[in-house]
Amino acid sequence: MASTETTLKEQKTDDLAGLEAGLDALDSVQIRRTPVGEVLVKKVLPPVVAVVLVLVVWQLLVSFKVTDEYKLPAPSAVWDSLTVMWREGTLFSVLWTSVSRALYGFVLALAIGTPLGLLVSRVKFVRAAIGPILAGLQSLPSVAWVAPAVLWLGLNDSMMYAVILLGAVPSIANGLVAGVDQVPPLFLRAGQTLGATGVKGAWYIVMPAALPGYLAGLKQGWAFSWRSLMAAEIIASSPDLGLGLGQLLENGRNNIDMAGIFLAIILILLVGIAIDLLIFSPLERAVLRRRGLLARG
Repeated sequence: MASTETTLKEQKTDDLAGLEAGLDALDSVQIRRTPVGEVLVKKVLPPVVAVVLVLVVWQLLVSFKVTDEYKLPAPSAVWDSLTVMWREGTLFSVLWTSVSRALYGFVLALAIGTPLGLLVSRVKFVRAAIGPILAGLQSLPSVAWVAPAVLWLGLNDSMMYAVILLGAVPSIANGLVAGVDQVPPLFLRAGQTLGATGVKGAWYIVMPAALPGYLAGLKQGWAFSWRSLMAAEIIASSPDLGLGLGQLLENGRNNIDMAGIFLAIILILLVGIAIDLLIFSPLERAVLRRRGLLARG
């Protein structure tokens, strides 16, 4: 009997020693900051190489006259169009017209989609009533809303914002619903035990726990906002609306200016990439880092 107790004590001692060794190992992990050269090689160089390859292939297609010049302009022709806009002082005004509309519409969609997503995710009756409708609206092409929005509101900025809202709100709400569905029930019960119910529970328990899914919904909501706006600007172009990227693309089509069309497409693409790199990617990294899923660099 005494030998059994001694064995159990030795086993507990070994377990504690192993636990302490493991904690010491975790404490000894050194988180290093990634050198600038390594960042340039791993994150900057690959996209630069990809862009260069695209330009080389593009120029080769033009040089070997794979298709007619009016169908595929040379990169130099697109650059000339960009230079003309720069000299005329219209480049930044065109960019700002579209970007400001998209950002303002996205903020409105955020203000509407977030409480709507919480309501759908937390109230069973509301979820049963409008959950399928939100899913259907998310799959509906944004361009379908342009025609009724023009008839409802006319050719003005309100019409643009309406199209953005109808395209982005379902994505934001559905993203939050998906994030809430992935919250462990233990978190909710623990919050209720501590008195975090109702609005407090949503703010302190549900939203932080559902943050990854919510961010995914925001990112998709921005994509829908941007695409919805481009569709609205292309279809509902008017001098009263100002010149945005969508109108620039449509003007290129009307004038059979393929270089201008390519320039508009490239600018639309660059804005989408810039918003992702400057806003959503840092937010995603911050969330992952706080949850221990991303090493500090």
